[in-house]
Amino acid sequence: MTRTLYLLCSAAPPVFDVAHVIEDAQARGWDVCLGLTPTAAHWLAGSLDGLAALTGHPVRWQYKLPGEPDVWPPADALLFAPATFNSINAWALGLTDRFVVGVAAEALGKGTPTVTMPCTNTALAAHPQFEQSLAILRTAGVDVRFGEGGFIPGPAGPDAPASFPWPIALDAVSA
Repeated sequence: MTRTLYLLCSAAPPVFDVAHVIEDAQARGWDVCLGLTPTAAHWLAGSLDGLAALTGHPVRWQYKLPGEPDVWPPADALLFAPATFNSINAWALGLTDRFVVGVAAEALGKGTPTVTMPCTNTALAAHPQFEQSLAILRTAGVDVRFGEGGFIPGPAGPDAPASFPWPIALDAVSA
């Protein structure tokens, strides 16, 4: 029996690996539906058709109009990764103006098993709201993979993280 995974991604450099992540998730038995923040969709604009073909579902970054059918099957689990500083804080505060944050917020109310792996740098992670947001999400039942056992942030700067532990995120979703 195939399970449905909602893979939600913010605009952080690891999003450029999303095709490989989808393939890995599919090899683990997941039917993947890909949701992106508007900026992540812009970054991947040239790949959106290929990603839709890979998943077999439309890639979404905007809310549907009232009365339009839902084009994704219901989720069995949700993975929000990479989740930026902005997305984590918006999610914890319930600010759902972006599609992926709204889907993640609803997943909490539906009891959908949810994992997130934030991707930020040490300067942003030091902001007091960030730790509060992570605590709120943990209290709501989200498996937050940040720090030891997840993504470990590096210093602020123009460089992308050396690596993003996608296998840890997919292992957590599968657990």
